[in-house]
Amino acid sequence: MENLTFSLSKGRLTDDAVALFDKIGLKTNIDNSRKLVFQCGTNTFFLSKPGDVPTYVEYGAADVGIAGKDTILEEKRNVYEILDLGIGRCIMAVAGNKEIKNYDFVRVATKYPNIAKDYFDKRNQKAEIIKLNGSVELGCIVGLADVIVDIVESGRTLEENNLYVLEKICDISARVIVNKASLNVKHEAIWKLINNLKNVRECEGIK
Repeated sequence: MENLTFSLSKGRLTDDAVALFDKIGLKTNIDNSRKLVFQCGTNTFFLSKPGDVPTYVEYGAADVGIAGKDTILEEKRNVYEILDLGIGRCIMAVAGNKEIKNYDFVRVATKYPNIAKDYFDKRNQKAEIIKLNGSVELGCIVGLADVIVDIVESGRTLEENNLYVLEKICDISARVIVNKASLNVKHEAIWKLINNLKNVRECEGIK
């Protein structure tokens, strides 16, 4: 696994991915400093915002990236999604008050406008998508929106705000994404990485 550049983001997904890297002998040297780029042998690791990871991979600034399926779907970048790491599992869902489920037209508050638009377009349901950057649950609470589209883990936040999952959109977990040119040029190194990660995942019973 020589001479690869990885795009990662600070957060739990990357922490879990780095733990998997350690188990296959791939050291990252990532620490809690404010550094953005970490060199370990001939491999380079750099940290960015989660939404930027697919962009760095598409344009070849990184050979490999770790990104949530939500980020991949939202950013719609031209990358190969190679492996589901099976970590950080949750769902993307439509949530709101129970009685809103069958409305012909809805206003949707979300951090994921592309995912929300694609979902309602596939259902041939009219929807006005409202992009929010903070707690999207508030959109329903104050009457800005009828429903929200957001990641749901335990569902506790929804429950505490009298909101409910109405429809599951898709499963979310951390994925390995790869630059298309890198997969050709660095074929051996990338597939060695992928196969080693698959083996660790299988040994730990991650599905």
